Amino acid sequence: MSQAVTFDDVWKMFQEMVREDRERRTALDQRMQETGLQIREVTAQMRETDRKMQETDRKMQETDRIMRETDRQMRETDRQMQETDRKMRETDRKLDRLGSRLGEFVEGMVAPGCKILFTQWGIPVHKVSRRVEADLPGGRHMEIDLFVVNSDAVALVEVKSKLTVEDVREHLARMGEFKEFFPEYADKRAVGAVAAMVIEEHVRRFAIHQGLFVIEQAGDTLRMANAADFEPRTW
Repeated sequence: MSQAVTFDDVWKMFQEMVREDRERRTALDQRMQETGLQIREVTAQMRETDRKMQETDRKMQETDRIMRETDRQMRETDRQMQETDRKMRETDRKLDRLGSRLGEFVEGMVAPGCKILFTQWGIPVHKVSRRVEADLPGGRHMEIDLFVVNSDAVALVEVKSKLTVEDVREHLARMGEFKEFFPEYADKRAVGAVAAMVIEEHVRRFAIHQGLFVIEQAGDTLRMANAADFEPRTW
């Protein structure tokens, strides 16, 4: 015969059901809180990932801009180099023309003009030679643009397109070494001269002060820039 169910039994069963329901609700609430936290963490990570992707995109755009600017600068540099190369070629052509003009200046004016100009200064000219050269041991070399000779004197003429103070100094040094390179003229009086298509005033004064004849272009002719009472230096 089965045992009769009392009120206490029913009450205990009800309390147990309430306890189990409360535990289930508590566990469910905890799981929901944990799920919410995970969702917030995932959301934060997604936001951080999105921020990083936006930053990466910005950097890529900046890199692309820099690369385009670098490419533009490289094209500009290339254009400038081509322009520089063109100017250098043009300068070379001008120098070639200038060298040709200098040769014409020497052949057409200075060489024949020396005979007249030096004769006017009491130095008769028997011979005018171009590019007279000599060598000494030790690799020493001397080249004279125009070499003017008579029976008792010689003149060394340095010819330039544009005369500089340094050109004058070099010619003075050349005059000082002349008889060492050309001992056959040791008994002759040696004088120096400079000639140029362009001579600035301070260079002209310096050369004359150093005792050199200065031959300059005056229109289609040549003239001595030295004063009438000029006394040339002799070596």
